[in-house]
Amino acid sequence: MASDGWYLTDDVDRHLARAGEFLRSRPAQHTVHLTVTETLRSRGGRVYGDGAPEFGVLEGEGGGRAAFFRTPPHPLVVTSLSGEEADVLAGRLAGAGRSLSGVNSDRDTAAAFAAAWQRHTGADAVPGKRLRLYRLGELTVPRPVPPGRPRVAGEGDRKLLAQWHGEFSAATGETAVRDADDWADERVERGDLILWEAPDGTPVAMAGAAPKVAGQVRVVAVYTPAPLRGRGYAGAVTAEVSRVALAAGADEVLLFTDLANATSNGLYQRIGYRPVSDFAVYHFG
Repeated sequence: MASDGWYLTDDVDRHLARAGEFLRSRPAQHTVHLTVTETLRSRGGRVYGDGAPEFGVLEGEGGGRAAFFRTPPHPLVVTSLSGEEADVLAGRLAGAGRSLSGVNSDRDTAAAFAAAWQRHTGADAVPGKRLRLYRLGELTVPRPVPPGRPRVAGEGDRKLLAQWHGEFSAATGETAVRDADDWADERVERGDLILWEAPDGTPVAMAGAAPKVAGQVRVVAVYTPAPLRGRGYAGAVTAEVSRVALAAGADEVLLFTDLANATSNGLYQRIGYRPVSDFAVYHFG
């Protein structure tokens, strides 16, 4: 362990051996860290992107008290830090010559780390998305339910899923670092993506679920093609994914929304999702 308390590694198993108990102590707030590291562990550390992953845990007498991971080119994802801890971490990474595209964390930590990164590197820090984490309370299926029915995406849907993956990435401003066909293959193999199909069998919306870790499941990839929006499909398919997660034994069902999208924030609250905390992304020049 370094004198600043941060233990860094590129081995996900070593990281989880040190940080796992801390991450599982607050599964909702640490949902991204838990699901990404579990996915990497299941792939044997293989990632899709520009470089190898890196992990860190801040250790004290009582064990881990903070952690981060980064999978280039994505921003650094870090758990809550004090202003001093954010400054120490920024200095450690800058001093080691790390190049960061940004930071993603709870609102206060993200702001503190962005300011610290500017001090240590001189790089610009541009505010990006503001996100809100929601937890499902009592599930309420939105009414009226649109015509059609839900079904699990299967072999015959791979081409459509790949197409929608690209459209979803573009619509949300996310950097698509993995091949769309690979993404579709993985979803079909895991059986964790649900389509809403019209009465004639045409898929009109999708929503997926991240793997269950520490009792929590996060709803992901909620997408309706632009010409089909406003008809209740997103609400119906999100409610179904949420129902399936609960039926499979999830203790918590979570999702993130972009705070700039008032429509989606209102929709998820009508389904039964309640705010947990706010997060922010900063991009570094």
